[in-house]
Amino acid sequence: MTLKLFSGCHGIPSGSRWLTLALLLMLTILPSIATGQDRGPYSNPAKLYDGKPSRDNRLTDLALNGVADYASDGLLVGMTGNLVRLNRFYALGTRLVRYRIKPSSNAVCLFQSSEKDFTLKVDVPGKTMTIMTSPETAVDVPFLKGDKEYDVEIIHEYQKATVRILDAAGRKSAEVSAVNDGPGGVRQGVVNENSFTVGPEWDYYCFGLESGTSMLVKRITVESPKSAVRLLIYGDSITQPECYYPTSLFPLAWTQLMINRLGGNAISSGRGGCTINEVLNYIKNELPYIKAKYVMVTIGTNGGDTESNLTELVKYIKSMGSIPILNSIPSNESGTQVAVNAIIETVRQKENLDGARFDLATSQKGDGKEVDKTMMFWEDYPPTQFNGWQVWHHPNEKGSKAMFEQALKDLPELFGSTGND
Repeated sequence: MTLKLFSGCHGIPSGSRWLTLALLLMLTILPSIATGQDRGPYSNPAKLYDGKPSRDNRLTDLALNGVADYASDGLLVGMTGNLVRLNRFYALGTRLVRYRIKPSSNAVCLFQSSEKDFTLKVDVPGKTMTIMTSPETAVDVPFLKGDKEYDVEIIHEYQKATVRILDAAGRKSAEVSAVNDGPGGVRQGVVNENSFTVGPEWDYYCFGLESGTSMLVKRITVESPKSAVRLLIYGDSITQPECYYPTSLFPLAWTQLMINRLGGNAISSGRGGCTINEVLNYIKNELPYIKAKYVMVTIGTNGGDTESNLTELVKYIKSMGSIPILNSIPSNESGTQVAVNAIIETVRQKENLDGARFDLATSQKGDGKEVDKTMMFWEDYPPTQFNGWQVWHHPNEKGSKAMFEQALKDLPELFGSTGND
């Protein structure tokens, strides 16, 4: 059986089985209404995408899906029942999407991920903005009116999602935030009984109408808060611990330990459930716009690794002027890491690459073979789900510490300096 790793409520559609994480819920709400426009960490961002749709500028990246048409001054969404989709896959753990909109007075506008793990509803007649969590996370927007222009921003900072609406004049704004607080494991493996799910807004940005006459979309912008970093970190759910880690433990996740060691001069971009094929897709929407000295990849637990596609990924990273780092995948209960890591080692040798031996760090005898279960969250599935599969492959805080220490040992060039290059 091939193990598909992902974090949150949805996986990438395929014919294979997907391992679901039972993410329950705990809420952190931070509502506010303010004046002025404070862009915070996005004061000097990298623009990953910036499109101004119009009849004279028909954006090839937009799939209209029968609900919108181009107007002289924007994209006019005039029908319900489907959503427009921006066909650019993103997975950066910290990123922003901004929509400049002009809704009708009766419009209820939707901004949703393609996997429907995250939905924002802007209700013009109700003068509210709501993240569709359970329970809902909402804020009143008393200045919201029809036929006026607004910027709607959705910001993800790993576990925290913030949504903000600003009037076009820049004088008024309202925002609300919610924090994903993962359970750790499943059933007997749960370490946080009061967990709460806020989706990471997987894959593709979508927008449209739930009800009402129209929403004119005048601009769509996707940004990273940093235009240059020392390190970008790519991978699957092992590289996306923000989706299953309890918030209290999240600073101890291996990605966060690396980012903190580098003084914040790094970003992780993991997509739970993905294989190298998805990484080859979405890295091309991120890396060309963010100057990274090093690009680290930890991929293969979900299958799909071949010498050919790993080499293709390495060569692409080099073509962007970055130094690839190809890590071994951690040990897991099925032992599938042994064969995968043999392929990874072959590519490392041929391409003269460094990489962290995460398999050694997470194995009982330090040989990369049998997983040390004390280093992994326990996913205890019932007999009715995955035939009662018992899973140990998402590193907990002990496993993350061991992986981080292994990386310090194996990658002295990366961590020898925490400079700003």
